[in-house]
Amino acid sequence: MAQLDTLDLIVLIALLVGTAAYFTKGTYWGVPKDPYAASFASANGAKAGKTRNILEKMDESGKNAVIFYGSQTGTAEDYASRLAKEGSSRFGLKTMVADLEDYDYENLDTFPADKVAMFVLATYGEGEPTDNAVDFYEFIMGDDISFSGGGGVDSSPLSDLYFVAFGLGNNTYEHYQALVRRVNTALLKLGAHRISAAGEGDDGAGTMEEDFLAWKEPMWTELAQKMNLEEREAVYEPVFGITERDDLTPDTKEVYVGEPNKNHLEGMSRGPYNAHNPYIAPIVESREVFTVKGRNCLHMEIDVSGSNLSYQTGDHIAVWPTNAGREVDRFLDILGLSDRRHKVISVKGLDPTARVPFPTPTTYDAAIRYHMEICGPVSRQFVASLAAFAPDEASKDEMARLGDDKDYFREKVSNQYLNIAQVLERVCEAKWSKVPFSIMMESIQKLQPRYYSISSSSLVQKTKISITAVVEEIRVPGSKPNIVKGVTTNYLLALKQKQHGEPEPDPHGLTYAITGPRNKYDGCHVPVHVRHSNFKLPSDPSKPIIMVGPGSGVAPFRGFIQERAAQAKAGEKVGKTILFYGCRKSTEDFLYKDEWEMYKQALGDSFELFTAFSRETAEKVYVQQRLSEQASLVNELLQQKGNFYVCGDASNMAREVNTMLGQIVANQRGLTAEKGEEIVKSMRSSNQYQEDVWS
Repeated sequence: MAQLDTLDLIVLIALLVGTAAYFTKGTYWGVPKDPYAASFASANGAKAGKTRNILEKMDESGKNAVIFYGSQTGTAEDYASRLAKEGSSRFGLKTMVADLEDYDYENLDTFPADKVAMFVLATYGEGEPTDNAVDFYEFIMGDDISFSGGGGVDSSPLSDLYFVAFGLGNNTYEHYQALVRRVNTALLKLGAHRISAAGEGDDGAGTMEEDFLAWKEPMWTELAQKMNLEEREAVYEPVFGITERDDLTPDTKEVYVGEPNKNHLEGMSRGPYNAHNPYIAPIVESREVFTVKGRNCLHMEIDVSGSNLSYQTGDHIAVWPTNAGREVDRFLDILGLSDRRHKVISVKGLDPTARVPFPTPTTYDAAIRYHMEICGPVSRQFVASLAAFAPDEASKDEMARLGDDKDYFREKVSNQYLNIAQVLERVCEAKWSKVPFSIMMESIQKLQPRYYSISSSSLVQKTKISITAVVEEIRVPGSKPNIVKGVTTNYLLALKQKQHGEPEPDPHGLTYAITGPRNKYDGCHVPVHVRHSNFKLPSDPSKPIIMVGPGSGVAPFRGFIQERAAQAKAGEKVGKTILFYGCRKSTEDFLYKDEWEMYKQALGDSFELFTAFSRETAEKVYVQQRLSEQASLVNELLQQKGNFYVCGDASNMAREVNTMLGQIVANQRGLTAEKGEEIVKSMRSSNQYQEDVWS
């Protein structure tokens, strides 16, 4: 054998090191998948290389109940946390909450019969799993599913798994509760045993909270019987320990004052930018697109060049909001924390499975301003839990009544759209200083990004994203009138005012920390990320499209038409492009009125715009009526395999458009109404009919 020289040895060693690195990637040297979660490692007491084996995790932490959640906006996660807390305090269960994307599921066949799994699952979009539930859903629904023991569907591999299921959905959507129903069926088919009926909460009917409360009581009864649990008096047991730090100030470099993760804290923000890690993007343009006083609709251009963020026409942009200063002040004041708002606190999970919802050390002000949904709706269960900490007996009795009497709660709280600080103020104006900050952290959802349909074309402006957003406001009549302001849209309005020269923006009397933590958003920046959507133009631009988008629902269609106009200018053949648009008056809120004329010049006869103005005539006119008037054209384009798109309000407009389309198909083709509905359903299934709707 020839003797190896020095160069040969160097090459051989390099190959060995490279091979070892390849086969151990993600184990020894891989970058953590989730930069946000990674930054929380020390705060959560998490260990490096945490297990993805849920049974191993339950065993090492002494748990006998796991509550999995699939959540897009945080509500399912909140319900999962509430179930965990209640199971622990009322029945002595050893509970843990688990994000579905944190674990693997091939070993569910070894789940022991003396433990229980709960699934709290939101249905997203057109019957799709939430982002964090995709892997679990694809696994459990797979045709060739296989578990660690080798068992498949025919061998009932989950015969020892006992489970509970609750779904979150909106009945105005076509695929209402699709996720929980499909997962429930799949688990039963695999031999699992469901405890109690699967619950379903309906956001569309406005009964989500009451549906949850009505479902959980009989569920607990059956679960207690199955697991031989004894109910006890529920006593508050904190999930988090909070320590005030005299050795730190807000100016200390390791203290988070609103930064979402360590990279942002250290001024070295880097991608990938996603739902855990926003990009601080400059706003390069902002303008008002309504022409009437008292109402606002914003058009903004967000520059994402240099971020590696990309989008496709039809995607969504997520804006990370900041709570209004007035509401932050109200919250701090009613809890008696105003004089300690800038006190530094460290937060630690008192249980190894507890996940601290924001990075620490931080301050009370920063936690409330940047991380807690303090303006969100309040649950009866939350109100009842605060009764024990009331300033006096009368307040305690009132909180207990609000928690027990759903009609009284609806009258005093829900119908008034009160947030938790307003509830406490109205019950008792004295300071609620006995309320532990930990219970507020546990009971108030994490402040969530808000998603907006992108109103630009990625073909036309690759690194600049357009937003079209109506500034939200709800006026609630009553003896104590309450005006509810949209959290994110008013924040964006403040940024627009700042960009246009107002030194102290205060839209509708609200102020915002618009320069961000440590002035990192100065110069009109906003934290964002992009979420990809299935709401897409056909790949063949010669294919006809029909779009229905009243109000700000026209946003994605501006992008669609912008793209088709560019394709036509480039010499491509562009199919018939029809837009049905509606608003109140052509002189007040006709969005992008001048732009449609410009696109008409580029597209010629290929583009037609049909308008419906609901407040210009004695009889209100809506897009559904314009659709009916153009029944022959609509049917002709559908028979040419044209795509049909709807964007906007799910509860009324989208439902009525769906019904109208079924009638058009039936009448134009001489079919029964039932057959027309069947054809529209088939269009949905094949993605010929697409929706981007909200309630």
